[in-house]
Amino acid sequence: MLALKRFSTILAAQPATRIAVRQTPRLIAASKLRPAWRAYSTAASEAVVDPTKQDPNADHHAVISTFDLFSIGVGPSSSHTVGPMRAAKIFINDLKEHDVLEKIHTLRVDMFGSLALTGVGHGTPDAILMGIEGETPDLVETSTIKSRVKDIHENKSIRLDGTHRIHFDPEKHLIFNYFKTLPQHPNGLRFCAYDENANLIATNEYFSIGGGFVVNEKTQLDHGENVYYKEDIQKTESADAVDAADRDQAVAERREQDIAVVALPFRNAEELISVCKRENMTIAQIVFENELKWSTPDEIRSKLLRIWNTMDESIRNGVMASPDEYLPGGLNVRRRAPRLYNKLLKGLYGPVQTQRTYHDNQIPDPKLPIASDSTDAAIVNSHFPLSLSVLPKRQPKRFLLPALDYLSVYAIAVNEENACGGRVVTAPTNGAAGTIPSVLKYYLEFISENPERDVMEFLLTTAAIGMLFKRGASISAAEVGCQGEVGVACSMAAAGFTAVMGGSVEQVENAAEIGMEHNLGLTCDPIAGLVQVPCIERNALAAVKAIAAAQLALNGEGEHRVSLDQVIETMRQTGLDMMSKYKETSQGGLAVNVPMC
Repeated sequence: MLALKRFSTILAAQPATRIAVRQTPRLIAASKLRPAWRAYSTAASEAVVDPTKQDPNADHHAVISTFDLFSIGVGPSSSHTVGPMRAAKIFINDLKEHDVLEKIHTLRVDMFGSLALTGVGHGTPDAILMGIEGETPDLVETSTIKSRVKDIHENKSIRLDGTHRIHFDPEKHLIFNYFKTLPQHPNGLRFCAYDENANLIATNEYFSIGGGFVVNEKTQLDHGENVYYKEDIQKTESADAVDAADRDQAVAERREQDIAVVALPFRNAEELISVCKRENMTIAQIVFENELKWSTPDEIRSKLLRIWNTMDESIRNGVMASPDEYLPGGLNVRRRAPRLYNKLLKGLYGPVQTQRTYHDNQIPDPKLPIASDSTDAAIVNSHFPLSLSVLPKRQPKRFLLPALDYLSVYAIAVNEENACGGRVVTAPTNGAAGTIPSVLKYYLEFISENPERDVMEFLLTTAAIGMLFKRGASISAAEVGCQGEVGVACSMAAAGFTAVMGGSVEQVENAAEIGMEHNLGLTCDPIAGLVQVPCIERNALAAVKAIAAAQLALNGEGEHRVSLDQVIETMRQTGLDMMSKYKETSQGGLAVNVPMC
């Protein structure tokens, strides 16, 4: 059966053909669609896995690409903005591939659960509209979104994929189902496309599960495969060349291909440490080796530097904004990062300049081999794996912690940019976008001796920890509260900082465990559904916690009573036990106890 359940598209021979939203899970179409999804599914093993002998109910590994976990998008929310924009674009692309785009007369989009309850404050409706018009979170011009949305509302029309204009009144066709939740996930979306006679042409349901990941019911497996929509994968063969049975076979073949691509799989922290010891490699080296299955070394470096440069640019935009600017949404929260940064400049760089400046940590990406000197080149030529030369093991370092204001202002700057709908990196989500960049920025400015190499090691290490949380629990506040966003970001940042400080694999795992252990039970209760209060300050405190966790781990030997795996499982159970009003619904906590005025 086709993995894309509930996508019931009809190339109707008869205009009057209609299907119910919850009808057949199989794709019904005259032309055929190869599903645009990626799956990584294998059990962790020291031996090469035979995909033909895989148990479909096996406990699959945690490995996904670093560049799916860290993605460039727009604020204010990865689950409520980035995910819905991607879902809308996927739906429109499917209409194009079935050659029915021109037949569409209007659309209806239903938002369920958390997407409905906090959608307005999180920018969900606007994101859906941009996705319908063919935009993607990483490329949409953020400065034009407001004017384009205004045009859609005023003209009551929208352009599918930016070309085919149809009747669309957001007041009638964007439906907020405040008291309904689809059973698969709290963040549910349903798209329905109709022809001029109001006949249903196509429908699908999507679920935004955090970090910009979008799945549907069939691919949402409990503790199972990492099957998700993250980007549009081009068809590898003509859609007309396969029938329904061939599509099922194609899906099976794709699964088998993806089983074989992971070089060093791991399911949990215990297995990750075991793999590191077995291969005598660091966590970053393990992740690098896995990434080589999808990208070349230069591509990995380029993408990592692009991620960091986008993070740094979001800090720049946040601190260089007008100190008199208020964040959107009606809470009357004024930007604090610009004023805080001016105070830091006075203490760090001397008297405040009449012309505002920014200490840039951008890293150029020349198209040159990774080895930058003769010594590195010799290592590349004589050693395997390649990651041993790209990310060599380092000597332990000592650091003195200056004023924590630097961490705070950097984190606040990013999250204020996020709140304004600016460009940020999901790290692992938009609501937690400030913690990891602030810790890395702090390290680069005060400790780093090799910024490029440190950025690579930091991000690859944090990615591994993020993978463990995504597989073992969740990175969605709508599922487990803010412990799944800011808590996970704190854990990831603590691990990354410990790694670049020369900590052992055990110390890195210990730091990640400490970072999450003291965020267990963290609720998500944004006032007015806006990613502002308490989200912005929460990122700053998480950055400080991450450094403190790293300090504790580095001062120990890596031995500790509570393991990271135990904390991840505890986090998952805590999320299940948490009342729904504390899961990004704005129905409890600060959201109901702090007045808007």
